[in-house]
Amino acid sequence: MSAQGAALLNRPPGTAGGRGVAMQLLLAVVSGGYAVGAALNWGSEEVAEIMGDFGLSAAGILAAVSCYSYARAIDSRERPAWLLFAFSSLMGACGNAVWGWYEVILNEEVPKPSVADFAFLCFAPPAIVGLLVLAKRPVTRAGWVCLGLDSWLIGGSLLTLSWSLALAHAAQTAQSGAPGSVPRAALSLAYPLLDIALVSMVLVLHFRRSETNRSAVNTAIAALALTVLSDALFTSPLLSAGYQSGQLLDAGWFAGSLLLAYAPWGARHIHPVPEPCRPRGERPHSRPITGSLPALTPYLAAAVCTLGILYNVVDGRKVDRVVVFTGCTVVLALVIRQGIMLLDNIALTQELAQKENHFRSLVQGSSDVIMIAAPTGTLRYVSPAAAGVYGREAEELVGTELATLIHPDDLGRVVHEVRRFLAAPPTEEPTTRIECRFRSGGGEWLNVESTVNRHQGGLILNSRDVTERVRLQAQLQHSAEHDPLTDLPNRALFTRRVRQALTGRRAGDHSTAVLFIDLDGFKAVNDTIGHQAGDELLVEAARRLQDSVRAGDTAARLGGDEFAALILGDGSRDRSAREYQVHEIADRLRTTLSQPYRIGGSEVRVAASIGVAFADPGLAPSDLMRNADLAMYRAKAGGKDRVEMYAPQMQADVVRRAELAGRLRTALHEGEFALLHQPVVSLATGEVSAVAAQARWRSAQGILFTPAEFLRVAEYSEGSASGTAGPDASRAAELGRWLLEEAVEQAADRHRAGHGVPVAVRMTAQRLLDRALPLGSVEALLTRHGLPSGALILELAVSDPRVPFEELERRLVALHRLGVGIALDGFGSGYAAISALRRLPVDMLKLDRGLVEGVAESARLHKITAGLLRIANDLGMQSVADGVDLPEQVMALRAMGCTHGQGVAFSGPLDEYRLRRALVRGTFPVPGGAVQPALAGGSTGGSTGGSVVIRRGSHNETPVPPT
Repeated sequence: MSAQGAALLNRPPGTAGGRGVAMQLLLAVVSGGYAVGAALNWGSEEVAEIMGDFGLSAAGILAAVSCYSYARAIDSRERPAWLLFAFSSLMGACGNAVWGWYEVILNEEVPKPSVADFAFLCFAPPAIVGLLVLAKRPVTRAGWVCLGLDSWLIGGSLLTLSWSLALAHAAQTAQSGAPGSVPRAALSLAYPLLDIALVSMVLVLHFRRSETNRSAVNTAIAALALTVLSDALFTSPLLSAGYQSGQLLDAGWFAGSLLLAYAPWGARHIHPVPEPCRPRGERPHSRPITGSLPALTPYLAAAVCTLGILYNVVDGRKVDRVVVFTGCTVVLALVIRQGIMLLDNIALTQELAQKENHFRSLVQGSSDVIMIAAPTGTLRYVSPAAAGVYGREAEELVGTELATLIHPDDLGRVVHEVRRFLAAPPTEEPTTRIECRFRSGGGEWLNVESTVNRHQGGLILNSRDVTERVRLQAQLQHSAEHDPLTDLPNRALFTRRVRQALTGRRAGDHSTAVLFIDLDGFKAVNDTIGHQAGDELLVEAARRLQDSVRAGDTAARLGGDEFAALILGDGSRDRSAREYQVHEIADRLRTTLSQPYRIGGSEVRVAASIGVAFADPGLAPSDLMRNADLAMYRAKAGGKDRVEMYAPQMQADVVRRAELAGRLRTALHEGEFALLHQPVVSLATGEVSAVAAQARWRSAQGILFTPAEFLRVAEYSEGSASGTAGPDASRAAELGRWLLEEAVEQAADRHRAGHGVPVAVRMTAQRLLDRALPLGSVEALLTRHGLPSGALILELAVSDPRVPFEELERRLVALHRLGVGIALDGFGSGYAAISALRRLPVDMLKLDRGLVEGVAESARLHKITAGLLRIANDLGMQSVADGVDLPEQVMALRAMGCTHGQGVAFSGPLDEYRLRRALVRGTFPVPGGAVQPALAGGSTGGSTGGSVVIRRGSHNETPVPPT
């Protein structure tokens, strides 16, 4: 459509309505004024002729211009029709203009026939074709035949009646042979025949009009109908003889032309509204009378023909052959049309039956249940699939209230959704989906999913059983949120419940607490009696934990042997009382979890370390869980099998340890560590028998510091390296590798310089067995630097119960065969000392510093130390006391039988230059006894007097060559 046409057809409704009313009033006033003037004969005969001729011509020109302009403004299939209407109106205007030329200008009688008659005869054919264009086009060949038959039924019936009334007289006049009678008769017949054709098309178009622009089309039909009526009155014998221009009959033509001019512009343009776009609840206007007129048309046509024939019979005249022929053709057309309609109805009936069978098969064969519910909620139809899905026959469900079949807990939600759906516009939400529980025939509740559509104010429900899917989803959800072994909530579900406790209605309750629980000694259970027994222990521990918490609390397994509990607050504002209460709960849990477990007929014991943290104001769930985790690790570090309450200092310790670890990493990468050696002195002679390698941190200013904190970080990392490896463990391993390699390299240099004193390097059992180290790394290091046999002593620290002694024994035996000395470090402090002595190839015992510090003051420590030294002497082993700082300690240890000592009583750690000077000197003064020089005479390569003598006892499988 052009821009002009779009603007005309889509103008605002308010503007169009107001302008249309004004134009209708103007049309009524002008037409009424013309009619009044014609009724009064315009006051004079001359004015009457002018208004009857040129007035009608002006109205026709106005109609032609209006229809032509409208045709140019639109771009649709209607354009040709309005162009034809314009041409038809122009012909009428021309005819009236010629008529006026004779009557007004020439003051002569209009000849018959004349050019005016030709113009008037050209009025009807374009109008007829235009009406055909506007009619709804048939889509089949039978439809076109029916359209022609309908036109003839109407036209033939009108022709029969008209012929009987007037046209027969005109035909007889033409047969009389009078001069001029034939043209006059032809004109007399042409006008009514064309009018009959035009009336036929008007009626046909009324029954078959298109839905598009219906108001304009109806106005145009009314205009043409008014014109045809005026033509019929003009051709009637009563008016044709005495007709003069300007009479009242001209008002009909004038009004018809104005109405046709008004049709495309003044009428309100209404476009058809699709059914889905109708407002909710609005139904199409029902017009049963007009809707049945097309079906009655054939019978009305037959009735009109019958009236024409009866008129001749009643009047006593002979029935005209034209009337009989026309009536017969009308009847024949009626029979043919009815036959076509009968065949069409039979085809439609068969098609309808086929579609009905098709949809019935679909509905009855569908596995889904299709139900139709009335607006009241009563089921009107239920498909047979209900028997298989619901276990109830369809007939049993029909007439049942839908609300009685839905679970009471779901009914409110379903009603709300249905109301919302019915209130929504159909174009925005044509369907909705509802899931609820539905009562089955057996009484159980089925999970049903329904697709809901609107249906005549009610609902169509397409339902299916999704119970198995819902169960599977519930199982998957449960599996995703619960531990598969213990069926306790897992970390994800526990975290979500902690978040709900902190952000829900308990957000202001700061007495909520989280407990983190770790089973001490669980790995030993796995290593000793197997993982199956460990799983049984975890299941039993989970049961005890679940039974010990309250109904509203949550017990969870976080992974491995770690559990957690969420203890919801009671709204208490007394923090100390609440802490005491939660501590009692935690201690009761610890006691319960530490009770013996009966696994596989044997009794197994584990302990529990528990950390407790409270939900302080503004604390996030992740922070609360982190605090409980820190408290749990503090409980393990404090001796295990205990309860520890979180304190802010714990987080500060973590931050400090992280900073220290960062500084340790920097020191390692920047080469800021230096290696010092502390002499190991014989308590009998004062001779230097070995040197112990120790690492020191050199600051940026070149000052050496004792890196106690760094070493504690390294030792902590090394102790946890057997568990989960981390960055701290890797840094500790890097420091241990650096210490061993640096000590071996410097010892090899001293041996080449003639100082054949062994070097002792401390190493944990975990580090020695670390699988990240290549097998034989110690052997490769000795070979690479050329360190002779017996020149390396490994001070082994066995402090972790998880160390596999079988593997450690094999590794130490292999090193011992190469001449590497094995010293048991920290003897007297670790639980594994006796097992190590029994199973490992140990050459030397190194007393723990804690025993040495109080040996001179405490009689109890004196007896313990004396007993340990007696064990070493009985096994033929050397003994070294670590941390000998006072002369009294030297004398007490020597009196007990200790062979060697290490401490500031002799010398502190020395750098390489001072160490070599001490080795050249060879001895240190021993308190309480004479000193016999052992290294006098210089540093000769083959001397053995300054070295620790590794005695071969029961553990020495091969002799160690002299150094």
